[in-house]
Amino acid sequence: MKDWNGRVIWITGASSGIGEALAHAFWKRGASLVMSARRGDELERVRMDLGMRPAQHIMTIVMDVTDTTSLRHHVNLVHDFYGKVDVLINNAGISQRSWAADTPLEVDRRIMDVNFFGTVALTKAVLPGMISAGSGAIVVISSISGKFGFYLRSAYAASKHALHGFFDSLRMEVWKKGLEVMIVCPGKIRTNISVNALTADGTSHGRMDPGQEAGRSPEALAEKIIRGLEKGQEEIYFGGPEMKAVWIRQYFPKLFSRLIRKQKPE
Repeated sequence: MKDWNGRVIWITGASSGIGEALAHAFWKRGASLVMSARRGDELERVRMDLGMRPAQHIMTIVMDVTDTTSLRHHVNLVHDFYGKVDVLINNAGISQRSWAADTPLEVDRRIMDVNFFGTVALTKAVLPGMISAGSGAIVVISSISGKFGFYLRSAYAASKHALHGFFDSLRMEVWKKGLEVMIVCPGKIRTNISVNALTADGTSHGRMDPGQEAGRSPEALAEKIIRGLEKGQEEIYFGGPEMKAVWIRQYFPKLFSRLIRKQKPE
């Protein structure tokens, strides 16, 4: 995909951060949008910021990806409005800031429900239309935590590891049907993900981590994702110095273990 005019892009978690940046990036390229999130007021703010242009449309859907029984209904609404979905970007997610031993199983389940099961359920609801059309792309916003674990991220890292297993397998199953699957592995991106992260008691962390605040911009990541789609890439990485850890772990696992344990939990 290189011509975005008239393409229908569905972005979950579009009310802030990476999702909002992706909405702006695709909009300026002439795409039409489906923006979904739990916060209707923030979706409306993003829609107003985008404005309207001839031959382009914006559809907003207030929804929670963990309410999996409602997802087929939302997909039907999108198909009634646009007739198709060209790209589904699974961006909705939640992080964690709690020690594994202190975290109740219900908090682990909540993180898995948002990051893994919600993503899988929406993808499965969208897939039949893409398969019928013989084209489409599915983008999954994972993390470098999908490649290795870290302090205070046990359930979060588990959910991202699970995404890789599922969508790597899905890619093999649908490529002959004309569909593409791309997994995005960001490092530290300057969003509110640490602010909204769940603590051991299920409440929000409530503050921006220093590393997150110093991270790369979501706008730069959005451009990287679009270039990746245009090139047909299957997996992309984006971040700062922390991205070196992915390669160190692959080629020097013992060194990686020593280095990662010395990092400050945050």
